[in-house]
Amino acid sequence: MENTMIRCENLTYKYINSEDNSEKYAVNGVNLEVEKGEFLVVLGHNGSGKSTLAKHLNALLIPSEGKVYVDNMDTSDENNTWNIRSKAGMVFQNPDNQIVATIVEEDVAFGPENLGVEPSEIVKRVEESLKTVGMYDYRKHAPHLLSGGQKQRVAIAGILAMRPKCIVFDEPTAMLDPSGRKEVINTIKKLNKDFGITIVLITHYMEEAVEADRIAVMDEGKIIIKGTPREVFKNVELMKKIGLDVPQVTELAYELKKSGIDINTEILTIDEMVNKLCQLK
Repeated sequence: MENTMIRCENLTYKYINSEDNSEKYAVNGVNLEVEKGEFLVVLGHNGSGKSTLAKHLNALLIPSEGKVYVDNMDTSDENNTWNIRSKAGMVFQNPDNQIVATIVEEDVAFGPENLGVEPSEIVKRVEESLKTVGMYDYRKHAPHLLSGGQKQRVAIAGILAMRPKCIVFDEPTAMLDPSGRKEVINTIKKLNKDFGITIVLITHYMEEAVEADRIAVMDEGKIIIKGTPREVFKNVELMKKIGLDVPQVTELAYELKKSGIDINTEILTIDEMVNKLCQLK
């Protein structure tokens, strides 16, 4: 338990369908644990429940049934809300909705100011956070003049300045071009590897999921597969059935196997594929 950052126990969230007043389950009986320092990706197509799950991980939503614990704090206890949100920061898909100031460094200072951090400490945190995400040279810039990827990195710096133990990213690259997506994913990997921050990345881009320690795949409000990227992506037929892709080389290995070639289907990279093909006699 001590090493667990997030724990969902039978997490269920339902809402009333306005058209016919029926109950709809956005998340339905999810059990999930995220260890401290882990990089977990939650994969799923639109409407699978992954963003609803994300909003439970820092008490933006409270379960209809079941429990969510963040660093052993129950999210449904209002007394914990402030502490939970300082432990688990959240970055959303639209950076424009998260930027509040007209100068980059003022925006990054906004969170720690609200936490009541000493001014001298804020200056230090702003500098460190901007350097971490590679945006220190832009500290005097106006955020609206930045690219999408740069804005998202400023939003991440704003969360970092609050010193969270965990950051939940809810489709942070959905509105970015390929180079912006790469910038943001590299930043996320750096936060996890170099700073030990627990990462929960919600996405439907499977190439982002390859980098994770573990993947949870959601469909119709439930987690249908959990495991390492290799364990998850070898389920090619199931992934395609629920509208998700797998890495191209994994699919190639699957098709080769199907055509009678004896090859391991747990392949994620081109280099691995080349090695496996060279081993074939």
